[in-house]
Formats: sequence, C-alpha cells, structure tokens
Amino acid sequence: DGELTLILCSVRKTVELSTTVHGSVLRHSILKGISAQIVSAADKVDAGLPTAVVTTSPIVLGSTVRCLMGNAFFFSPSDLNQALRLCLGSTATGAEYGAVSALSINHDCTRLLCGFAKGHITMWDLANGKLLRTITDAHPPGTAILHVKFTDDPTLAVCNDSGGSVFELAFRRLMGMRTCESRCLFSGSKGEVCNVEPLFTAPDLKDHPITQYSLLAMASLTKILVIGLKPSLKVWMTFPYGKTDPTSVPQLAWQFVPVQKVVNPVLAFCRGDTVHFLLVKKDETGTIHVIKQRQLQLNCDIISLNVSWINSRTLVVMDSGEKLRVVDRPSQEELESLDVAEVQLVYNSSHFKSLATGGNVSQALALVGEKACYQSVCSYAGQMVLLGTKSAHILTLRNWRERVDCLLKQERFVEALSLAWSFHEGTAKAVLGLFGDPAKRKGVVADKMIEILFQYVERSVKKCPEHGKIQVMEQHFQDMVPVMVDYCLQLQRTDLLFNQLYTRLVENCVARGVFLESLEPYIVSERLGCVTAPVMRDLLTHLQDNNMMDSVENCLIHLDITSLDIQQVVQMCWDNQLYDAMIYVFNRGMNDYITPMEVVMGNKLLVYISCSLAGRAYPLGDIPEDLVSQVKNQVFEFLIRLHSAEAGQEEELYPYIRTLVHFHTPEFLNVLALTLEDFKNDKQALEYQQRIVDILLKVMVENSDFTPSQVGSLFTFLARQLAKPDNTLFVNRKLFDQVLEFLCSPDDDSRHTERQQVLLELLQVGGVVQFDEGRLLGLAEKAEFYQICEFLYEQKHLYDKILDCYLRDPLRKEEIFNYIHNLLSMPGYSSEEKHCVWDKALLHIAELVTLDPAKSADLVAMHFPEEVRPIITRLQDDHLVFQFLRCLLDQREGPHPQPLLRLSPDLHELHIGLLCRFTPRQLPDFLKASQDYRLEEAVQITEQYQVHEATSYLLEKKGDSHGAFQVLTNSALSPQRKGVKRGETEREEESPLQRVEGSLGDIIALCHRSSQSLNQEQRGVCVLWFPLLEAMMSPQKLLKGPDTRTTSEVLKELTMKVLNSMSSFIPLPAIIQRILQDPVYGKGKLAEIQGLILGMLETFNYEQTLLETTTSLLNHDLHWSLSHLRAAVSRGLHPRQDHCNICLQQYRRRQDSPDDIIIFSCGHLYHCQCLQRKGSGHAEPRLLQVWSCYKCISSQRGRGGDRVTTETGRGRKYDLRPVNGVGW
Repeated sequence: DGELTLILCSVRKTVELSTTVHGSVLRHSILKGISAQIVSAADKVDAGLPTAVVTTSPIVLGSTVRCLMGNAFFFSPSDLNQALRLCLGSTATGAEYGAVSALSINHDCTRLLCGFAKGHITMWDLANGKLLRTITDAHPPGTAILHVKFTDDPTLAVCNDSGGSVFELAFRRLMGMRTCESRCLFSGSKGEVCNVEPLFTAPDLKDHPITQYSLLAMASLTKILVIGLKPSLKVWMTFPYGKTDPTSVPQLAWQFVPVQKVVNPVLAFCRGDTVHFLLVKKDETGTIHVIKQRQLQLNCDIISLNVSWINSRTLVVMDSGEKLRVVDRPSQEELESLDVAEVQLVYNSSHFKSLATGGNVSQALALVGEKACYQSVCSYAGQMVLLGTKSAHILTLRNWRERVDCLLKQERFVEALSLAWSFHEGTAKAVLGLFGDPAKRKGVVADKMIEILFQYVERSVKKCPEHGKIQVMEQHFQDMVPVMVDYCLQLQRTDLLFNQLYTRLVENCVARGVFLESLEPYIVSERLGCVTAPVMRDLLTHLQDNNMMDSVENCLIHLDITSLDIQQVVQMCWDNQLYDAMIYVFNRGMNDYITPMEVVMGNKLLVYISCSLAGRAYPLGDIPEDLVSQVKNQVFEFLIRLHSAEAGQEEELYPYIRTLVHFHTPEFLNVLALTLEDFKNDKQALEYQQRIVDILLKVMVENSDFTPSQVGSLFTFLARQLAKPDNTLFVNRKLFDQVLEFLCSPDDDSRHTERQQVLLELLQVGGVVQFDEGRLLGLAEKAEFYQICEFLYEQKHLYDKILDCYLRDPLRKEEIFNYIHNLLSMPGYSSEEKHCVWDKALLHIAELVTLDPAKSADLVAMHFPEEVRPIITRLQDDHLVFQFLRCLLDQREGPHPQPLLRLSPDLHELHIGLLCRFTPRQLPDFLKASQDYRLEEAVQITEQYQVHEATSYLLEKKGDSHGAFQVLTNSALSPQRKGVKRGETEREEESPLQRVEGSLGDIIALCHRSSQSLNQEQRGVCVLWFPLLEAMMSPQKLLKGPDTRTTSEVLKELTMKVLNSMSSFIPLPAIIQRILQDPVYGKGKLAEIQGLILGMLETFNYEQTLLETTTSLLNHDLHWSLSHLRAAVSRGLHPRQDHCNICLQQYRRRQDSPDDIIIFSCGHLYHCQCLQRKGSGHAEPRLLQVWSCYKCISSQRGRGGDRVTTETGRGRKYDLRPVNGVGW
C-alpha cells in the first residue's frame, strides 16, 4: 500500500472509478405538430390560449375557449403525425362556461371530463366527439373547477373546486338517461383542499388487494388525507405538514413500488422543500396500514411546483425556478438538473383565484395558486408532458445506450466509460433498455465499452499536439492512457490492452512511454500479474533508459516469473545492484537460495536469512512447503562455511559469520534467537545452532577486534538461552569467566560506561548463575562498576551498602535521595532494613547536605523530623547548618511535598543568627513569615549583628513604634550627617544621600502604620512625624555655598515627600505652626520656608480641583441616568396584534368596555382576566400588582431567561431593558 501510494503521487496517473457519472437522463423534445396546432387554433379560430393538458394514449389540450385533441403516440415524438383529430366545444361554449380549468381521461380512453372556470363539468365521447353530459349542480355555484379526475372505476370520478371542497361524481344510466350523483367528501369550511389524486392501477395490477378500496389522496393547506371511497367512505390516514412556506404548492403523486419483493402503492407528497413518502399495504386481516418512509430533503432554497414519478425508482421534481430535478428515490441522489424555463409554462393561478366567478376565494388559497401548475404538467407511462403558452413538450427517460452516446458526442470519453462501467456493475440509476440475466447484461455493456476504448485510443493519437514542448505531449497522454489501462484491467481484457491498444499507441514514442509507465501501479498492486514478453522487454528497457531502477525493482518482484527473460533480468540486477529483484529471480526462477547470500550484504542479508529460516520468501510471499526444510539447511550450511567460494590466503575462518557479527551483532543474534524459538523440535536445526554458537564463541572471544558491547551482546544472548528451562545449548563456563575478566579489566579506562552496561545486562538476563559472586563483586569494586555492586547488594538485601555505591558513583550521586525516599516509603522492606539505611544516611549526613541541602531537608522532614537536633550537632560547619535550616524552614513545592515542621524557638533563633551572618537581606522576610521565635532574644540577635531593618520590625511588632523609628532614623541619617561634617565638597556625599532616600520610604511607612491607630488629638502631638520632619530640615541650615546646591535640592525634595505624607494625618495649620516655631525659621525671613509652604498649597489646590471635577462627573452621570429612566417609563407602547395572545379574541376599544387591557413593551397584549387565569400576576408589598408577559415567560423558561414584568397603577418598571412591560 505504501509503495502504491508513492507511485500514485508521481506524475503518472490512474483513473478514479469512484466518481459518479449519470449523464443525460431525460430526453427533452418539442411536440412540433401539437405546438403548431396551438398557435394555429389561437390565431385562426380564436380558440384562446392553452390552459390544461392531460395524456394517457392521446394528448388532450384545453384552452380558454375549447378543447383540442391530438393523435395517439407510442414511439418517439419525431415519428408522430400529431394531427388534430377532434375539436371539442365552440366559442360560444367558452363564453358560457369560461376557460377549461381541468381535464381527465378514463383508463380505456373513451371518455373525457372537462372542468371549467365557471364551475361547469362536461363529459365527452372521444370516439366521435359527442357531448354526453353537462353537469352544473355537482358542487356549490360560483366556484371554479380546480381538478376533475376519473378513478379506476369508469363510473366514478372526483372533483375539487376553488372553495376547497371535494365531491364524488357517480355516473349512472337509467332508462336511457345519463345522470350524475354528487356526494361531498370534504368540505372547504374545515380546510381548503387544493389538490386531489386518485390511485390509478395498471392493467397488470388489477388484482392487487388495494384496488378494491379506490384510494384517494387529498392535500389541503395544512395536512394530507388518504381516504377510501369503497366499499364505504373511510379515512385511512391524516398527516399534518408542519411549518411550511405559505406560497408553496401541495403536490401528490401515486406509484406502485416494489418494497421487499412485494409491490405496493407509495404516495409521494410535498409542500416546500421536503418530499415525504407513504407506503400503503394490506395485512392478512384486511386492515390497511399507511407507513411513513424515509423522506427526501431538497435544497433549502427550493420550493417544489410539481412531483411526478417516471418509474418506480425515479422522481422528477420541478422547483420554483422551473428546473426539473431527476432524483433516485432509494439513494436520494440527484441524477440530472434540466432548465425548462424556455417552455413558458402555463400556470393555473386565475382558476385558484376564481376570477371567472368574481374571485370569491380565501387569501390563503389565492396565495398558493400563484405558482399552481397542476393542469400544465402531467405524466403517464414513463413520460412527462409540459404545456407552454405556445408549445407542448415531452420528456422521456433515455435508454442506457443513448446516455452513453450523448457523452460520446460531446467527446467526454472518460465520463462515458465511467457511466458504462456503472451499467456493467449494476450501480447506475434510472436504467432503461438493459434486459436479461446479469451475465448477458454485462456482456452487452462490455462490448460497448470496448467500442468506446477503440474510439478513445484513436482520438488520443489523432488529437496529440504535433508541435510544442514534450511536457505538453506527455500531459496529453497521461490524461488518457491510464484510463484505457484501468478499464481494460477492469474488464479483464489484457489481450485487448497489449495487442490492439498497445499496437496503436506504440506508433507515438511519447504515448509508448506513458503507457509503459502507467503499468507500474497496477503491477505493484498485483492487479496485473502477467505481461506479454514483448511488452515486458519494452517496459524494462524503457525504465532502464530513463534511470528508473526503483520502478524496475518494484515491478520485477510482483510479476509472474514465467513472463520474465531470466538472463536479461539477472544481468540488469547485477549491473544495477537490484538485490531485492535478484533474490526474487534466483528464488522463484531457479530455486537457488544460496547465491544471493554470497553477494548481498548488510541489513538486507540479515532480513533475508531471517525470512529463509522462518519459511518466508523475500521480499514477499512464502517459500513452497516442500522446500522449507531444504532452504533452512542450505542457509545453515552457508553460515558455517570455513571459507568463501573465492577465498584468498589471508581470509580468516568463518568469513560469513564474522562479517555478519561485525555488521550488526544484536540483529544477527536476534535472528538466531528467533530460529531457536521456531525450531525447538527440529534436531538437525538444533545441531546447526549449537555449531553456530561454538563458532561465535571461537571468533569473538579469541579476537580482540570486537568491542565490549559486541562481546557483551553475545554473552547476553547466551545467558538468555541458558536461563530457559528447555535450553539445549551448551557453553563452557570458563568462557564466561574470560568475558568477566575482559569486561572488568581495571587497567582499561576506555569505554567504562559501555563495559559496565554490558555486564549489567548480562547479569539481569540470568548470567549471574555463571559467575562466582564473591569474585564478581571484588572485580566490580576494583573496576568501579558501582551499578554492578548495587545489583549484587540488592540481591543480598544489603541496602545500606548501596548508599556507598551511590555516593562513590559521580554519575549517580543525585539519585541517592530518591533511592532513600523510595526505600523508606515503599512497603516490602523490613524495619531493620530501613533502620540500617537511615543510620547509614545519618553517618553521611554532612556529605548529603553538601550534595543537595534541599533534598536532605526533605528527607528529614518526611521520615525523621525528631532527628533535627542531632543532625545539627553532626553538622560542624556553620554554613552547612545554615543551608540545612534554611531549606528545612522554607516551605517549597517539589516531587515530595514537605510537611510543616514545628521546631523549637531556639532553633529558629539559631537560624536568625545565621541569617544575620550570611544573608541579612533575607532576614526581614523570614521574620514576617515565621512566628515561632521569641521577640526579646530575636531583638538581641539583630542588635548584635546590627541588622537595623530587622530590629525595627521586631520593635514595631513588640509595640515600640518609637524605638523602631529611632533605629531606622539613626541608621539612615547618621551617614548623611557624617558626610556633611566631613566636607560639603566631597563627591562621595551622593552615595549616603541615596541611602537616606531609600530608607526614608520605610520610615514613612512605619509612621503611616503607627498613625492609623491614633485619633485626631493624638496625631496632633505625634512623636514620629515631627521628629522626622525636623531630622530632614535641620541639616539644611548647615549647607552653604554654591557647591552644596545639589545636596540642598535633594533634601528639599525629601522634605516635601515627608510633608505630603504627614498631611494625611496631621492638620495643615499644625504643620505650618511647627515649622514657624522652629528657631531656625523663626529668626529668619519667610522666604526661607516659602518653597515648602507653596508646595503644600499647590498640593491642596490640586486635590481640591480633583474633588470638584469628580463631583461634577458624578452629578452629570446621575442626571443622564434619571432622564433616560424617565423617557423609558413614559414611552408609548405599540401592540403587535389587535387581539389577546391568550384567548385570541380582539379587544374592545370602547370606553365603556369592562375589560382591562395590559400591554408589555415586548408588544404582546392580554386581557387582565386572561393573565389572572394563567397566574401571571402577583401582589407586591407596596400594594402594586406586578404582571409578567405569559408568552415571553413560556418561551424563556427553557432558556432560563429573565421575567418580563410590569406594575399597574403607577406604570413603573423593574428593568431598563426593552423586553420589560408597562401596564395600561
């Protein structure tokens, strides 16, 4: 499948047989003779325009004045004379009765019923044109006849008038007088019927049990009814339409259809875009059952105007665009779409509106009649007649040959072949003209397809462009030749393909190449297994000349060997190294399975040997059963040969085994392992296998050319085989000892990991039984094979010693924590074993903490939290203790969640001291997160190490805000003061100022927190803000000279920051008074503090402006909301209908009406009493009646929508949304 896919993706093409082609299904012809009579009658005798048509054997046309009857026709319309035989009625009749509105002919074509626009009905004798009856009282006067139709009984007919009523007409002849009795079947007052269709039975189905009931289908504007007229009137089925387009025309059509080998009538009815099917059948008890079948869904934008059966499987649907759509009912597949707009179809809208009688019809019936064409489209015996304003047209099904020939005339050969193939396979739709048994039908169609293929090949050669690029010519034949090849193979006519077609195509060199290349996918997919010798020779030569050797090989391995020239193929394979094809030719053509192995090497040889020993052919298929044992022995003999056929003096022994092992040792050993499994009971094969194992040991152990992995693979393979209970191999144990010495050599540092891994795999497959464990352990320790040591210790349950293996192994040190955790957590280990492991872990705890403090802390917290203090004692290095405690007290997320440890306060205080020493910046975060230390001891520790920020936090936590303030101000301002005293011109003053600026934020935050707990009076005498302000202002008097300008500006900015912060807690007059009381500013001029005061005033002005703007915006928004609310409440409401949506009665507009009307903003209107009965009102505590829209609530209940409510009396609403209502 993969090869075929790749080939199909190339330039060569294959044909898609799954494409459905139907061709032209309908033959459309104009009845020229009748069309000429229509025009002539209208012009010469003033017969008027045609209005109705009916056909059985003759064709009868009705006009606005009289009836015209054409000749009978049984052949194609071109052979018809179509001469006018009878002219029924006269101009006077037309003036009296109106236009012909309906026609019907009985079964034996002896009687014609004519319905007229003014309500009259006449019966005519078609043999002599004599008027037999004129019926004027069969239905109410003043209504037009829409339908009049005979039933199977020639004495019984039905008519349908524009009032929507249906009447039964019973014809009698008493004492030489012709009479007509009328009976109403359906009254138009209960629903207007606009279409009726009696069930007609073909002569060969006269004995069908359904015929005795005279079934009649009626279509009203809302439903379908199926009734029986005999033996008594009975309604058998009522089927409602559902929601449909009011302009759509109801359609009815009966047809006898074979269903499960039983023929029963099926009613097709449609209104809109869906065709429904009802199966009518009679059971053993005599009961009629009407069963709904699968419906046919048309396109959503289609409204059907007419539905007609062409045969029992095919319908023709005319849509509102005057397009005929041929549909296969079982598959619901559209076969053809034919536009008949040029017919200028006659519509019966004037009769549905009853214009001749004053137009006294309902609006709904008149709306349906706009597109009614019941009387201008009729079908009979597989043909349809369409009546146009000036012409008559007939449509019939084409037979299968015509459909194919239509495509051939258009030179659509591919589609013609596809259609013919569907006839051949019996999958075509609307088939006509194929008779006989399936084999005979296939033979007839196959002959036609061969004829098409000959035409197609002639056209492909003649239509080939003679000039231009070679790619154009190739594309031309690539579009055609694969189609010919495909259908020849489908028809199983390779003789036609390789003789007639190839002989014709070979004349063109491009066509010849495309033909040969198109054979490849069929050969690869094994649809073409045998090719004639000349074509095979040309194929190989062409592919070789175009360097398409992969294609050559693909073809060779799938072809029958008898069709190949062995000498030519073998030489080609040798020259081009086509080893798959060469193996195939030697195996299948010569039964030689050894020669390919002498040439083929690499992975292909391993696969070939594996297939040969397993009885499978390479590259595909199976070896013949009688050769399986012989081939197996030949392969073994080949492998154990001492020398090759052309051996030189320097060749080593066993060259084939040596070469295979060097190429891929594991794969070769896998092949041997498979043979050991397949030939357990074959003694000769087991002897060969023992011989091969001995040779492998001799070649690999005594030779230093092989890597440790290769040697290890051999002994791993041997260990697996020796460990099996049914093992038959024998291996000397000393060889395992030699391999152990080789792998564990301490003097060889190369490939250390590889040698250890090989030895570990050997032990894991059962090789440990081949060694002395004490010696093995000693050699592993010397070679530093710690994984081997772990393997041996684990077997002895010495888990504590495994920890030493992890610690000594530089590649696996990090894994020791997972190992300890798993061993201590998982069941299956004794408490003594776990205790030994933990003791060993405690012994190496310093090493573990150094390796990973976090994982060490996780182990302690998970398994031994009570050992924290001893562990700290063992950790003599303070930095290790700090790392351990930090990880232990820090809550982290990891693979093993650490439980919350509650350590003693002295350990927390120890950690605080270590934090002061190693990472003092992290100390405040720890103090905020932890609550287990003692405040006094913690303050002493932080003061000892002079971590001022932490000391301030602890003092504040104690409640000593003043002490915390003093610590922060002293630590922040002392460097600044010192810098000022040293000299104002030093450039190093910038760094202390930056430190002051950074610390000032913490001091202000402290003052904020302290001031929030004080009342207004306490804030006025606050001991924090004013000392801070004084600390920032006092240094400014020491700054003199131009060199101190930068420092002065920075201090002023910091002072303003303090003033802005304290203004939220201390009144502005108190701040100004304190500034003026300062001796520095009291003795000087006001200009010295002018900047500070102006800055404070500017801040005040900004905040006042911000407050005023915000107030104005809020007022504006409130006014806008209130104005919109008032407008919504006072808005007038317009009801959607003029009646109550519950009782559907119109409300009275008189002022003296006792009924209260409630209208909602959604447009629904109700009577107050109706809403009360439905429970859609309830009283509120405010003595207001709250109403809810009943219709909106009913529709929103399923969606969880909001209630649409209103209040009476005051007209208030709960919501501003448009769906809310107002009571009136």
